[in-house]
This record gives sequence, C-alpha cells and structure tokens, in this order.
Amino acid sequence: MPKRLIKKYFPSHKTIKDNKHLKVFGSLLHDQNLWHLNRRSFAGAIAVGLFIAFVPLPTQMLFAAALAILLRVNLPVSVGTVWITNPVTMPPIFYAAYRTGSWLMNLPVEPSNPNSSFGTILASLEHNWQPFLLGCLFLATLTSALGYLFVRVFWRWFVLKKWSKRKKKPNP
Repeated sequence: MPKRLIKKYFPSHKTIKDNKHLKVFGSLLHDQNLWHLNRRSFAGAIAVGLFIAFVPLPTQMLFAAALAILLRVNLPVSVGTVWITNPVTMPPIFYAAYRTGSWLMNLPVEPSNPNSSFGTILASLEHNWQPFLLGCLFLATLTSALGYLFVRVFWRWFVLKKWSKRKKKPNP
C-alpha cells in the first residue's frame, strides 16, 4: 500500500494528540498500534470508519476514534474514513438507508419530495425511524465488511506485485 500517499493526507501523530476534542482519551493515544500502517491496522480502520459513517449521530469522529482505540487500529484512517458521510453525501446515503430498511422490512417506501425542507425530513422520521435505522445498520455492516475485505485483498495484491518486480530486477 502506498504509505507515503496515506501519510501525506492524514494528520500526524502529534496533531491528533494535541487535538482538544481527542484529549478525552488521554494516554490511550500513546499506543503505537494506533499509528502503524500495516494491512491489519489499515483494513480494520477502514472497516471502523465505514461502519461509523452510517451511524446517524453528529459525533461520528469521536465514536470512530473510540472504536479505533478499543480495537487498536489506525486512528487517523478510521477518523478520516468517517468523512464519507459529509453534509453533501449524507442526504442520499441516509435516503438509501431508509429505502434499504423499508425493503428489508417489506414496507412501502414513501415518495420523496426533492424540495423537502430539513424539518419535513425530520417529521417523516417520526414514522419511518425503524426502516431508517435498520437500513443504516445493514449498510454499515455491509460496507465495513466489504471495505475490510477489499483493503486486505488489494494490499496483498500490491505487495505481491512489488515482490514480483523485485524478483525480476537483475542483481548487480
């Protein structure tokens, strides 16, 4: 896996330790496993980040950090992956979660109005919260498992490719 590329776009160990919101975790942030970039740690962090990204709460980064610390996977990657759901992508992702939950519960899907206000959407959740949360749980589990498997397979393929190139080089 291109570690330099990953390290270039994610915050440093010091930046995260000095973050005022993450000071809650104190000395737990000193665990070196939270900062290593290896296949297990990176794949686990992607899985954590993808799972938490589908949790419809405003403190997703904090939950991702806590779960990364608990599971001892790469902290910056898990916190960064949560940003798959951002203010732009959240409405379509959560609508897909609602539709998925409705499908799983065999319920009819209420038609959506593209001009709906935030208040209208919140009011509709009063009656549709069960399929919405089921869809969120289902998609969180599915995407985190697929993300974990994809990273493990891709990382392995990348390493084998590098070994193959190294073997083909003539020895001086």
